[in-house]
Amino acid sequence: MHAILDNLQVHKTPEVKAWLAANPRWHFHFTPTHASWLHQIELWFSILSRRLLRRGVFRSKDDLKAQLLAFIERYNPTAKPFAWTYAGKPLSR
Repeated sequence: MHAILDNLQVHKTPEVKAWLAANPRWHFHFTPTHASWLHQIELWFSILSRRLLRRGVFRSKDDLKAQLLAFIERYNPTAKPFAWTYAGKPLSR
């Protein structure tokens, strides 16, 4: 299992490292620091999760793959580019 995570230090604590050592099938991959372009892909994963994965029933890896590809075939004809709305201003506290 491969998990893509942001670079928060909480994902790199001794407890997490111990858990990963005890669960060798899991591999963490970290996004680059300040990789704001990745937030756009999060929108796609959110759509995929809400429309297919959350309530999906997948009987095998091949079934999951087939359903993912079918979803993409249905989604792409009406897809529009995601609009970047961040104005570059610092976030206020």
